[in-house]
Formats: sequence, structure tokens, C-alpha cells
Amino acid sequence: MSQPTRILIALVIGLAAGIAAVASGGAWVDRSVALAEPIGGMWLNALRMTIVPLVVSLLVTGIAASAAAARASTLAWRALVLFVSLLWISAITAAVLTPLFLNLFPLPTESAAALRGALSSSTESVGGAPSFGDFLQSIVPSNVVAAAAEDAILPLILFTMVFAFAVVRLPEEPRERLVGLFQALADTMLIVINWVLWIAPIGVFALAYVVGARAGGGAFGALLHYVLIVSAVGVVIWLAAWPLALVGARFPLGRFTRAIAPTQGIAFSTQSSLATLPAMLKSAERLGVPVAASGVALPMAVAVFRATGPAMNLAVAIYIAYWFGYELTWSQFAIGVAAAATTTMGAPGIPGQASFVTSIAPICIAMGLPIEPLALLIAVEVLPDIIRTMGNVSMDVAASSTAARISGFRSDEATSEQDQLLAGSE
Repeated sequence: MSQPTRILIALVIGLAAGIAAVASGGAWVDRSVALAEPIGGMWLNALRMTIVPLVVSLLVTGIAASAAAARASTLAWRALVLFVSLLWISAITAAVLTPLFLNLFPLPTESAAALRGALSSSTESVGGAPSFGDFLQSIVPSNVVAAAAEDAILPLILFTMVFAFAVVRLPEEPRERLVGLFQALADTMLIVINWVLWIAPIGVFALAYVVGARAGGGAFGALLHYVLIVSAVGVVIWLAAWPLALVGARFPLGRFTRAIAPTQGIAFSTQSSLATLPAMLKSAERLGVPVAASGVALPMAVAVFRATGPAMNLAVAIYIAYWFGYELTWSQFAIGVAAAATTTMGAPGIPGQASFVTSIAPICIAMGLPIEPLALLIAVEVLPDIIRTMGNVSMDVAASSTAARISGFRSDEATSEQDQLLAGSE
């Protein structure tokens, strides 16, 4: 049984057990909730302890690899600029669309209140986000160790980015040693996360039991509403690959659709952009993108460009604020956009359950939102993760092809008999 399936089953069983326990009316229910709550909290803390070292190490290695590639060719540099621009557009899109979707399709008031009551007792008291002026003043950390200890994510990210670009300026031997150290740290943290996720069904069951006992059947409807809203934001980014392919890479829409169809199938089954890279290279070949271009741009895209990441990660944070009845200010939205766009560059291209909390928690912390609900939401990440991966690989091919065209690489529609047939059918 796959890991996402185990976690989802634990969620369903935990919610059902909590609802059934309350229905039984036994005096033992409160004691069982008091026992389950700290078990879920311990599991969440196990995930939280990996956030800072993983974010820092992945940002350093991702920026170092991208900067090195960008120095090697004009194509890589232009691709990197395009990727970063699209990541910011993705985050801004979420800041606009998520509140709009929530207004158009609101969660029933009773479901929101029930879930808020179930989660509020297990969430830490999180301070509100600073004003924009205070934010600007505090963005440069006076003590980076204190920033890491206090979960001051944006100042920590700024320092890490400056540090990573400084690493790139080192001579080759010390640069490789330092980047290798951070790569080993990232790999170690991913192993720890896999260990924590192995026991995830226990933690998710405990949290779901508490929610089921306190929120009742409304919890199912609330979680379904969450999945649909966040997935809808991801679908918008996914569909944006077609206009980008048409305008940026000058591909007819039908030709682009047929070329990436096999890649979409692999993305659906693996939920990993890294595992889909060979198929993306083949799709680029079908589109006539020269190997000299796709062989540079697509691996870079897999490393630093996950187009749906900023949008869907920020959508999760905004949804948590919606659940808890927080009125987000424009400065909180701005801080969330900045955090979502920058942290995504360091996210690993692996299935979403392995990076869900470590990718979204920094955004929530920066916006002054609780992160405890993430331990429950990770269990319903199956559908959103499929949308994430399919959107990412579509945008990877479209953006890489656009960067190739901008850099002067011409698509040859006659590179194969198949391409000739595709071009003729258009």
C-alpha cells in the first residue's frame, strides 16, 4: 500500500472513530481525546524540526546549481529569469484567486465553526504579521541564528540567498565542498522526513480522531471544500501552460497538447516532476525543441521551477486563515507572496507528502498563521499533489520551450516523421 493511501485511510478511520465515540456518549471520550491530542502534536513537532535545515540547505544547493548553469550559457540565464518571474506570477495569482473562490464558493458556516473549534485548542498562539514598515525593517536579520531559532522565515531566507550567491563566487574547490555539505544536509533531512512520514498514519489518526470528536461529520465536508478550492487554484496555473506555449514558444495548442500527453500520464502516476524528466525531454523532442536547448532548460526547470508551488502553497495558507476567521491585511498578502515565490525555488521535486509541511509552514509562519492544521491537511494531499505535478510538468515544457525560442533556438517541425504528421494535422 502506498504511503499517501495509508495516510488517507488513517484520516478517514480517525474521523469516523471520533464521530462514533461522541455518538456513543461514553464518559471515556474526553480522556481519549486528551490522550490522542499530544500524540498528534508530537508527530507534527517531528515534521517541524526539519523545516529550517531543509529550507536552508535546499535554497543553497538550488541557487548554486542554477547560478552555475546560468553562467555557463545565455539560454540558462534567460531560462532562470523566466522561471523566477513565473514563480512570482504564480504566487500573485493565488493571492487574487483564492479569496475570490472562497467568496464565490464559501464553506458552510457551521462546518467552518465546527472545524475551527476542533483545531483551535491544539494550535499555538501565533502573533499577527508585522506592519509593512516593520517588515521592511526586520527583513535583514541582525542575528541569523536567532532568526532560525525564532522561525523568522523571511529574514532567514534573505540571508540564505545572499549566502548562496556568495558561495557561487568562491573558487571551484571550496565551492564544491560547501555545496556538497549542504547537499548532504538536504539528503539527510529528506531521510528523516521519510522516517517521520512512515509513522504518519499514527499521527494523522490521532489528529483526525480529535477533529472527528469535536467537529463531527462537518469535518468531512470542510476537508472536501479545502481540496476543491486549492486544486482549483492549481488547475488555473496548469491551464496557463497552453497560453504560454502558444504566445511564448509559438506552438499550436493542439500540437502542444498531443506532445505532452504521455508526459501527463507519467506525472499523474508518479506525482514527481523529477521522475517525469525523461518524458518531458521526449515531449520537447516531439515539439522540435533542439536537444541542446531542452537538455539545459528542462533539468533547470525540474530543479528550481515548480510553477504550481507558489500558487497552491499560498492557497493553503490563505485557506487556513479563512478557517480560523483571520482577516488578512494587504501586507500579510504581500509577505505571503514573497515567501511562497522564494521558498518554492528550494522545494524538492518529490511527491507532495514528503515536502508538504516544509514547503507551506514557512509561508504560514511568515504570515502569522498557525501551522498545526497542516498535519491534518497532509492526509488529503493526494488530489492536490496530482494537480501540482501535472501542472508543473506542463509549465516546465512550455517555459523551457519559450526560453529556447527567446534564446534563438528554432523549433524544427520536420525533425521526425511524427512531427511532420503533427504539423500537417494543424
